Amino acid sequence: MSTQFVNKNKFLLAVVFAYAMIYLVWGSTYFFIDRALHSFPPFILGAFRFTIAGFLMLAWAYRKGYNIFSWKLIKSSGVTGLLLLFIDTGIIIYVEQFLASGLVAIMAASAAIWFIVLDKPNWGKNFRNLPVLAGLFLGFTGVVMLFGEQVAIATDIETQRLNLMGMGLLILGAIAWTAGSLYSKYFNNSKEQENTNSMVGTGWQIFISGIAFSLTSIGTGEAATFSLDQVTSSGWYAMIYLIIFGSIIAYSSYIWLLKVRPSTEVSTYAYINPIVAVILGLLFNNESVSFVQLTGLVVILGSVFLINYDAYFKKNPNKPKSISRIRTKPKLETITRDLDLPKSGTSIKGEIQ
Repeated sequence: MSTQFVNKNKFLLAVVFAYAMIYLVWGSTYFFIDRALHSFPPFILGAFRFTIAGFLMLAWAYRKGYNIFSWKLIKSSGVTGLLLLFIDTGIIIYVEQFLASGLVAIMAASAAIWFIVLDKPNWGKNFRNLPVLAGLFLGFTGVVMLFGEQVAIATDIETQRLNLMGMGLLILGAIAWTAGSLYSKYFNNSKEQENTNSMVGTGWQIFISGIAFSLTSIGTGEAATFSLDQVTSSGWYAMIYLIIFGSIIAYSSYIWLLKVRPSTEVSTYAYINPIVAVILGLLFNNESVSFVQLTGLVVILGSVFLINYDAYFKKNPNKPKSISRIRTKPKLETITRDLDLPKSGTSIKGEIQ
């Protein structure tokens, strides 16, 4: 058996393993967040998970000989980590206290529409692109459907208020995720990041967000009332899963896949994650999925598909299909929540839920 054949098989196995991680693990994190919330208050949960995961990643990078103490890298990673992990993932953790994990995952899949709305340098291209405009309209339609259902199923004013607040917070989280990703794309391309292992920037993002969660838990009083004695074995298992599989292994797999596989292929995880979350919620969490939620899932995933249509099927995705007869010079590089990975190690929605 030739060495080349053995190496090829090892590579293929590594690719299969990495895809299993980003397809199944990321989709399952919504379920395990719900499990962990039975033992951990939301900000304590984030503090444990991200502080430990970030510390382990930085310790690994330091042992490998990488420079982990670059102030510029720490500063830029901190901004990105606070927007993506502390605000967005923090909102997901908080909202899962009273909204079903499957519904939260469906809402998370709608994040691609905010890149179209907020990515100002690409407005000229995106708003002249028929599939993108159709996807944008479809995505907002799906979100409105889910909002309407949460109002309709509320049995009293307080439940209605809570449901609407949760849905509104999820949109705010998606906007924060978009802002963090766009910051990484346009303002976060320093030489320090180019010459440093991407796991260093990722480690600082995670660790700094963990510190922010810790400070918030103190400010809200969670730290004062929390006791390790209240954590069940199920809670510890969920926490360990989120740290090791959700925040380290799956994310590392995503970074590696983007280096060895086409980004459009890797981005397909966005279609799988909410489906995995819904199935786990149905089977193990006694969650119910309504017809409106299933329809909303199909509509939102359809919108994500249309937004990325050119990237999937066009030989030159940077050349938009104009809806006017005016010729415009398209700008290079499209960022969508499902395609780009900034050099700092930032991933797209579903990264470290």
